[in-house]
Amino acid sequence: MSLSRYSVALKSIWIKECIRFLRIWVQTLVPPAITMTLYFVIFGSLIGSRIGEMGGFSYMEFIVPGLIMMSVITNSYSNVASSFYSTKFQKSIEELLVAPVPNYIIVLGYMGGGMARGMLVGLIVTIVSLFFVDIQIHNVFVIIATVVLTSAVFALGGLINAVYANSFDDISIIPTFVLTPLTYLGGVFYSITLLPEFWQGVSQANPIIYMVNAFRFGFLGVSDVSIYTSFAVLLVLITGLFITALTLIRRGIGLRH
Repeated sequence: MSLSRYSVALKSIWIKECIRFLRIWVQTLVPPAITMTLYFVIFGSLIGSRIGEMGGFSYMEFIVPGLIMMSVITNSYSNVASSFYSTKFQKSIEELLVAPVPNYIIVLGYMGGGMARGMLVGLIVTIVSLFFVDIQIHNVFVIIATVVLTSAVFALGGLINAVYANSFDDISIIPTFVLTPLTYLGGVFYSITLLPEFWQGVSQANPIIYMVNAFRFGFLGVSDVSIYTSFAVLLVLITGLFITALTLIRRGIGLRH
């Protein structure tokens, strides 16, 4: 199969994934916008007015980048986890595995679909946030690079979750018991500099800290961790998760019965 045919296969999987979540946009795009609006109202307007400033900015300005990133993370992950598991459940994954398509094309196709939904929801949430606060932009390159790399990380994570899942309940375990706690403890609503030194060190073991702070730096120019460290963590995660996903699909773990 030539390189051009590989690109057609990749494009086909990606378009299929995009059509899937766009067709049910009321379920995939509207709920995150409503949820984030509630966050803006409750945490930003009501609670934020009592907190005052954080990091030299109003509390609303401070949490907006984190809330946008939270929506990108959850939607990139859930899109691939639910879509790939549905493909397994319907046995249509077998047709894809026997097709003359390299395994890395399958991984990239599903990853691209998850990234597309994550970034689209992130854009919608950004537009919603404009009704509550004037968004600043310190470095647009950092913003774009962070959102692209972060959505790739969690799209790959969702794929790995789907590979191991044996039921629809299994694809909700990681988001509920791992992803949600890490997100809330990832500096979305606070600066880790407010924590005691010991807990600051513990927090740095949470990869979402680096994503949220890099994204916040792109908007506000402030970060609790080094931007270079943040991008290094993102690249390491993408590399490790991509290799893991590729290996699982190549070996047929959880796919061939």
